[in-house]
Amino acid sequence: MKFRCERDVIVEALGIAGRAVTGRGGMPGLSGVRAELIGDQLTLTGSDLDLTISVNVTVAGEADGVVVIPARLVTDIVRALPPGAVQFAAEEESLSISAGRSDFSIRLITGDEFPQITELGEESVQLSSDQLTQALKQVVLAASTDDSRPVLTGVLLAAEADGLRLVSTDSFRLAWRDVAGASVLPEGQSVLIPSRALGELNRVLGQGDTVDLKLGEREASFEVGDVKLVTRLIEGNFPDYRVLVPESHPNVLTVNRSELMDALRRVKLLARESTPIRLEISDGAVELVAITQDVGTARESVEAKHIGSDLTIAFNPDFLLDGIDVAPGEEVTLSTIDELKPAIVRSAESDEFLYLIMPVRVS
Repeated sequence: MKFRCERDVIVEALGIAGRAVTGRGGMPGLSGVRAELIGDQLTLTGSDLDLTISVNVTVAGEADGVVVIPARLVTDIVRALPPGAVQFAAEEESLSISAGRSDFSIRLITGDEFPQITELGEESVQLSSDQLTQALKQVVLAASTDDSRPVLTGVLLAAEADGLRLVSTDSFRLAWRDVAGASVLPEGQSVLIPSRALGELNRVLGQGDTVDLKLGEREASFEVGDVKLVTRLIEGNFPDYRVLVPESHPNVLTVNRSELMDALRRVKLLARESTPIRLEISDGAVELVAITQDVGTARESVEAKHIGSDLTIAFNPDFLLDGIDVAPGEEVTLSTIDELKPAIVRSAESDEFLYLIMPVRVS
């Protein structure tokens, strides 16, 4: 295999494919990136068995071939080279990298140690990259990072009558977002996609205007521009999220989103060591209060409209900020039943997004 490519182009491609590379002991192939050259098209692929990322790059090809290169070492070498063209040549067990007066020879990884790449069927659905970017930003944040409960580390992708619904929860909060359009699933069916894979997908959505989504029995693939991401699906039953969302709320607070966020950030400075922030809600205003023993007290009032009974309710400030931050529009609503039951954050202008948050009991 032999080709030439601009340094910055190959560094970016290695960085994208390398995000799926792992250093799992005993499996040398998983520390490498598979490089396949056909004509002027170079495909770089990294995988950790659960997640596979491939990226296509146009290069000046001289000799076709397939090799597995040590991902981190090659990336570090190429990044350290001066700007300009870099020459790559692989023969037998070594890879030569040269640019200007620099010349490196690196041992290759045995090709049969790299995992097999799965190809899914032809049936796909096309989604808007901008729409999916916003949906993932709103939903992935609520997925759990606790691997002891794998189903909560995923995002549910469910078919609805008018498109797709994305849902996640870590048992303290829940986020859902509806995306209008076609679905590759029959209505009522769903799959569970690892939130880590969707986080990586969000990094590359700027590579194209649309995303092609394909679903298999055990895997899902997303193709955007020159990048393809394939992930294993999570097995297990996702909680019945619909029963977690109250059917009605007697109390509805409507407030300017940016004003509430700014006030929360300021009051949060006094919310140390998991101290909750209290919202003292009444008609005309909501007062934010943080009280931390041996540190101090912070209070700030924000103008608001309120329908229902006055009440005081407390939340984890980070969780509350997360939901308000990703809600669209200039105003948000906070709907409550009482100080102990789940509250709902929504945009005052759209019902596509819902964020449920459990309150914190305070004395």
